[in-house]
Order: sequence, then C-alpha cells, then structure tokens
Amino acid sequence: MNGATLAYLGDAYFELKVRQHLIDKQMTNVNQLHQRAIQFTSGEAQAKVILHFLENKLLTENEITFYKKGRNISGSGRKNMDQKTYHFATGFESLIGYLYLNDRVRCDAIIDSAIRWLEEQIFHGQNSR
Repeated sequence: MNGATLAYLGDAYFELKVRQHLIDKQMTNVNQLHQRAIQFTSGEAQAKVILHFLENKLLTENEITFYKKGRNISGSGRKNMDQKTYHFATGFESLIGYLYLNDRVRCDAIIDSAIRWLEEQIFHGQNSR
C-alpha cells in the first residue's frame, strides 16, 4: 500500500481515537469536542508529535520507514499549512495507517502516547518545536 493510502487511513483512525479520548473525558458539548479535537489532529499538532517521536528515538527503524513513505509522497501542502509541516503530518498519518493494518496494539500505544504528549504541550503550557 502506498504512503498516501496509508495516510488516508491513519488520519481517520487517529481522528477516531482522539474523539474517543475526549468523550471518555466526559466532554459532551459537540462544539467544544470539535474545537478540542482540532488541537490534537491539526497538521501542526501531528508534525510536532512526529518530531517529538523522532528526536526521542521512540520509533523503530521499520516505523520510521513507513513515516518516510508518507512524508515523501505528500505534495506541496495546504493553503493553511507550510509544506514542511504538511510533509511531517502526512508522514505521521502514514505511520498510523501502517500500524493500524499491521500492529493494532502498537498503533494504539503510539496514539495514546501522542495524545498524552499533546495534552502536556497544549494544556500545561510547555513549549515544543
């Protein structure tokens, strides 16, 4: 499966897991759910997560290969996001798509780790790249 297809799948699964996480936290207002979910699922957030994982050597070589598959196929970006950020985010989504298909336990562990790290960054005022 190519990186774009993996990213398509990974984007959907990551979004689902974020929504499930927020509902598990007893959030019920749909507008608030949407606004909070964006903080986790935006391209900028995904790019920060993958950079954190790479810098801290939290991924296996095989996982890095599938991250690169998505990163390298992504196009020129979106109008609301620079090209570099878009490449990182697409690579993250590709990794999630690959893991979803091949190792759901690892996939969920990566997503849980991403959510926890993002919560620390977003809601505890810590800065990252």
